[in-house]
Amino acid sequence: MTKKYQAPIVKKAFVILDAISKSAQGLRISEISSMLDISKSTVHGITAALEDQGAIIRDSVSKRYVIGVTLMELGKAAYERIDFKNVARPIMEALMEQCQESVFLGVRNGDSVTVIDIVESRKDFKITSPIGTALPLPAGATGKIFLSLMEPNDLKKYLHSNPLVRYTSNTIVDQEQYETELETVRKQGFATDDEEYITGVRAVVVPIKRYGAYRPAIWVVGFKASMTQKKMAVIIEQTMTAAAAINKKLSILSS
Repeated sequence: MTKKYQAPIVKKAFVILDAISKSAQGLRISEISSMLDISKSTVHGITAALEDQGAIIRDSVSKRYVIGVTLMELGKAAYERIDFKNVARPIMEALMEQCQESVFLGVRNGDSVTVIDIVESRKDFKITSPIGTALPLPAGATGKIFLSLMEPNDLKKYLHSNPLVRYTSNTIVDQEQYETELETVRKQGFATDDEEYITGVRAVVVPIKRYGAYRPAIWVVGFKASMTQKKMAVIIEQTMTAAAAINKKLSILSS
């Protein structure tokens, strides 16, 4: 097995960028150091380098760092290169019209699932989320889909290192039961969420074929009151049909 090259300073830079990006007011060097348990001298050196490249900006009055234009440009460029979302968009729109619930497109990103597109329901009361939102990997039906795609040994290692979190009274937190659930998901090709991540909310998720480095999934989310058990069965079929249509278009695009 090839030993992975470790670059601690690069990892720390990304951890710092992540912390700054999630802070609405920005962060001072002392706050970054305390929050991430990284020495002030190391934080100072990394932030100086990031500021020099335009990745972050320091407010001269508050001394707080915020995300810079360079990083925004890189993020925009990366987002625009995910061309499968353009393939999926019209199919997502058609799916929303069919089920009248919000339709999401996302990809696994390490230990989270990132929303890259959404077609909102036309209802006054609907489920929505900004593009770029990161969902915890093991949370709800999206987690079931992506974890079900892992090799059994890798899955066991992941679950051992990342104990299941209880989000609601319906969340599955028993590892053996969860693994059984993932096996069912693997066989049937879709996952459902019955108030397991958010109380009062249901979801249906279907994986999409791998496209380059990405493994996307499409999902429908709505309130339990409108996504009844009878409607869930219909939405499962509609979502699987939509995923198959996206897969067909991606196959043509890749050929």
